[in-house]
Amino acid sequence: MPDSVAEARAAIEAAGNLPDDELDLAAVALQFARIDAPSADWRAAAERVSTLVRAVLAEEPPGDVEGRRALIARVIHEEGGFAGDSETYDDLRNANLIRVTERRLGLPVAIGLLWLHVAEAAGWAARGLDFPGHFLIRLDGAERGGSLVVDPFNGGAAVPVPALRALIKQVEGPSAELRPGVLAPMSRRAVLLRLQTNIRLRRLQDDDFEGALDCTLDMLRLAPDAAPLWREAAVMNARLGRLGAAIEAMERFLGLVPAGEAAERGREMIEEWRGRLN
Repeated sequence: MPDSVAEARAAIEAAGNLPDDELDLAAVALQFARIDAPSADWRAAAERVSTLVRAVLAEEPPGDVEGRRALIARVIHEEGGFAGDSETYDDLRNANLIRVTERRLGLPVAIGLLWLHVAEAAGWAARGLDFPGHFLIRLDGAERGGSLVVDPFNGGAAVPVPALRALIKQVEGPSAELRPGVLAPMSRRAVLLRLQTNIRLRRLQDDDFEGALDCTLDMLRLAPDAAPLWREAAVMNARLGRLGAAIEAMERFLGLVPAGEAAERGREMIEEWRGRLN
């Protein structure tokens, strides 16, 4: 294992011990990116991110939310040249923050992470939103200054309610409607896990179970209490014939989710795997 990968995993594991509000989104995302691109210059990528922050901080800070949105959009998209990659959307580089800063292209959550990092550096409240199939951001103004939903994939445009309704219909079908929860704010860990989920799912689609398992285990370094990830690690280990590791991972899942249908199925799987070991 290259030293850079070991260092990155150690940094992610250390971040996993931090409270959510102390996580540095860009710093952790760059450590994840180092694992997939160990020869890339991650420090140069960090400097490119810092350049965006400095450009926003150099401006007179607007108090209203539309002014804040317009400033960040100008710095990231117009001056920085960042855009959503709609042509090669499934390219794994779109979820790697080092490559995103090099290519100026990325997935909604990758570009959105830059928005969240810049807003936080400016002292402005912003949260990722758990919208189905498309990462969005809620940006707030000064006290009683209102808020906007922003689409980082489309140049940081504001997304009014009619556009949100159209977007959810596009993602879920013509009968879908806005409902409680679709604009729920995400934790920082959840944003970082959503970024990595794109890598994990694309590897699974390519039948790269080894790579998908590695990605899952790296996600667990950041979120060791993420029960569904332990279950997925168990299933992937079993698929790779690593039954001892599969049992251990499923036992971690059961320690977090001891009851319910998923827990019962997990116990059945452990018994099956133990039988195969014997």
